[in-house]
Amino acid sequence: MASALGRLVRLSLLNPPCRSPLTPSSVPGNTVTACRTAVCSSSGSMLPKPKKTPFGLIRIALVVVPFLYVGTQISKNFAALLEEHDIFVPEDDDDDD
Repeated sequence: MASALGRLVRLSLLNPPCRSPLTPSSVPGNTVTACRTAVCSSSGSMLPKPKKTPFGLIRIALVVVPFLYVGTQISKNFAALLEEHDIFVPEDDDDDD
């Protein structure tokens, strides 16, 4: 956490804030250039593509399935608690017409 904060402070001190291309410049004749540090370096060259972390279906399932299960258990227990204390009891509708 501290190293991430240190990097953020260092980057904010090294890179001056970019001016918006929509704001007029204070000096007549001075054009505002777009500054996108996420894709361009300070010299204007394109940065290399970031490394991709492969996220397969197995990894996604390992995260999603346990949390879905825990969520359904919490919901089921809370519904039983509400019904036990007569806070919410579903009505039985008889369709004997």
